[in-house]
Formats: sequence, C-alpha cells, structure tokens
Amino acid sequence: MDNRHDILQLLRQVADGSATPEEALSQLKREPFADLGYAKVDLHRGVRQGAAEVVYGAGKTPEQIAGIAAAMGAQGCRNILITRLPPEAAELVARTVPLDYHSIPRLAVAYPGERKALGHIVVATGGTSDMPVAEEAALTAEVLGNQVTRLYDVGVAGLHRLLSNLEPLMSARCVVAVAGMEGALASVVGGLVDCPVVAVPTSVGYGANFGGLSALLAMLNSCASGCSVVNIDNGFGAGYLASMINQMEGMSE
Repeated sequence: MDNRHDILQLLRQVADGSATPEEALSQLKREPFADLGYAKVDLHRGVRQGAAEVVYGAGKTPEQIAGIAAAMGAQGCRNILITRLPPEAAELVARTVPLDYHSIPRLAVAYPGERKALGHIVVATGGTSDMPVAEEAALTAEVLGNQVTRLYDVGVAGLHRLLSNLEPLMSARCVVAVAGMEGALASVVGGLVDCPVVAVPTSVGYGANFGGLSALLAMLNSCASGCSVVNIDNGFGAGYLASMINQMEGMSE
C-alpha cells in the first residue's frame, strides 16, 4: 500500500462493508515500514508525499540496494528512483530486480512502469559538462510524472542559444537552471520567465570555482525574482522540487 489511491480503496471497502474497520486498521498498522535490519524502508512515503521513497545508492552495497528495492516492489511500488548508483553496482542490482539504468547521471529506475507526463518543466544547462547533474534532474522529474524539455549547452557565453528557445521557456511551469563556472544562467533565465526557477550550481569549473561554491554564491545572490537554489550538484533535489511545483495546480483541483 504505497499511495493515496490504495488507502482510498481500502476506505471505500470499509464504507461499502466489504472490509471491517478492524481489518483496515490492521492492514494500515502492518505497513508503515519494512525493517530489513540494515534499513527501515518507508512504505508510506507515497501516502504522505505522493511519491515513493528514493534510494540513495552511494555508500550502500549492491545487495542492500537490491534488498530495499525488492521490499518496495513487493508492496506494489513502481518507478523506484535509485540515485548516485555506480555502473558496476547497477549491473549487480539488475540481476535481482528489474532495472532501467542511466549511466550519465548514474541514476536507475527499479521496477520501471507506466508514468504520467503532466505539465511542462524545462531543464537547461550552461554547458555540456553540466549534463550529468541536469539529467539527474530531468529523469527525476520524468519518473515523478512530468513532461520535461531539455535545453542543453545554452549558457551565457553564447546567449543567442538560450534566446532561440524562448517558446519552451515561456510555456514552462518551472525551469531548472543547471550551471557551473560563475552560475549566471539562473539569473538570466529568472529574468525571462514567469514561473519559478530552481537553480542548481554544479562543481564544473576552474580552480577559483571552488568545487561549485562560486556558482552557489552567485545563484544565492541572484537579482532575478523567483529563483530558489538547491545544493551543489543536487540534480535530484531540483527535479523533485520542480515536480512538486509543476503538479501543485493539479493537486488542488
């Protein structure tokens, strides 16, 4: 029972008499989390937040990752995101659970299945080197049920490249701006669009970039209204937030 729909179905069964309140309570009490010893898998994350728990792959063994994904899959979870998963670990996990692996962002989707494509999110990068972080954001948003347009290598060193893509930018409900170096892309985009901008500083850059710190500070000091900033290289966080922004209108209906 990993989503609101399942809870609603259970409540309807209680309402029509096909399940007793005691049976429903027992089922809900059994399923908040699965204790695997090395992990307590949050099976009610989808009920509370609308999306299943995301597995952070770095620092976990392939066996642990596979065990967590299998526990979630057994409860009906689909399109389970596994972030920061090295290729060699992905190969081992794929022997145990169905896995769709994307090597550029090192992101995997366990138990891949059908998903919606709501609204419109744009993911833009300053340069090609920012693609691993951007793809983490874009794929996260897609897995969470959003339509995503990618605008890669449209940084301020050649501003005409960005300006030639005004149509998708103007139709977006949220823009994720991913950039390293001086991180100027977020401010430029923020000054063009009428939707929220999620700025993602990357660690791409020369020495004085300080591993993304210069881009982070530049984005935090953006003079464009409506720009919010996530952590350095945090494509996942940006894609998740953009998804929540994009789907807020549908959630309120």
